[in-house]
Amino acid sequence: MDERELRADVVRVVRELDASGLNRGTSGNVSARFGAGMLVTPSGVRGADLEPEMLAFMPLDGEGWTGPMKPSSEWRFHRDLYRARAELQAIVHTHAPFSTILSIARKPVPAVHYMMAAFGGLEIRCSDYATFGTAALSDAVVAAMEGRAGCLMANHGMVVGGPTLTRAAWLAHELEALAHQYYHVLQIGGGVILTPAELAEAAAGFAGYGPKA
Repeated sequence: MDERELRADVVRVVRELDASGLNRGTSGNVSARFGAGMLVTPSGVRGADLEPEMLAFMPLDGEGWTGPMKPSSEWRFHRDLYRARAELQAIVHTHAPFSTILSIARKPVPAVHYMMAAFGGLEIRCSDYATFGTAALSDAVVAAMEGRAGCLMANHGMVVGGPTLTRAAWLAHELEALAHQYYHVLQIGGGVILTPAELAEAAAGFAGYGPKA
């Protein structure tokens, strides 16, 4: 995918996240690895107003940026996740309702459903809290994402990463679905959590599951 196509794909994902209710107004942000850097959504622009040329380009080995608008205030954890995780090509951050509720309660999501296998572990962790846009928040997110495709961000929302923008957007929806299920299970006194063996069996058949492009 060339730069023009990649920029258009980022805008597509942002608008789809807004339309589905995972983000609202100017909340959340999306990025894609490009060459030695990343393309990231700008600060304070609604998805409906976003155009491909508004995305900022940032090198992964520094803090500068090029573009007509400054990058999202959350650029730091995007950059640091790409630095730490060579397999990640796209990152999606949302303030999806049920993920955010659980993040406020600081409740990790256990294996309430076999779709947990898409995230690479027995639970979706909740990161420590830190002020948005800070190095401390970036460190907390990178730690919570270790070995995982997503995490909750304490009192904030969620973040996911994948090998394509399509996959990352799909993971954002799946994480919110798991959060929605777990929240409602808690309302009826709790549920039965899958065992490590049960989840491992599901994961064994999961390599080809979900969108790849």
